[in-house]
Amino acid sequence: MGTLTYDSKVTASIDDRILAHLQIVMMAKLRRGESFAFTWSEKANGLGRTTIWIHSAISLTFQYYGGKSPLINSAWVQALVRSSNSVSGLEIVPEPPASSARPAPDPAV
Repeated sequence: MGTLTYDSKVTASIDDRILAHLQIVMMAKLRRGESFAFTWSEKANGLGRTTIWIHSAISLTFQYYGGKSPLINSAWVQALVRSSNSVSGLEIVPEPPASSARPAPDPAV
């Protein structure tokens, strides 16, 4: 279970595999200068739903529990991109069948 930390104040516990897919979508949008809403649920700890406005001027940290990068499902990335471009913003959508899977990009490259 990884964590996404926003503005050093808001932290979400998210499975490493989901987090890797979210990171690809979020970083692509921020590189293009696009701000967007991100909503997630944390029912396990009783918090319900949280929505934050993602903007490039605010720090965003992705921390992974596991040491290996998960395989990336490009169909899932595309589904998340569609979600991020919707009126309600980015939400974690169910993973569709993989059209192709590849290792996550190495952030050091």
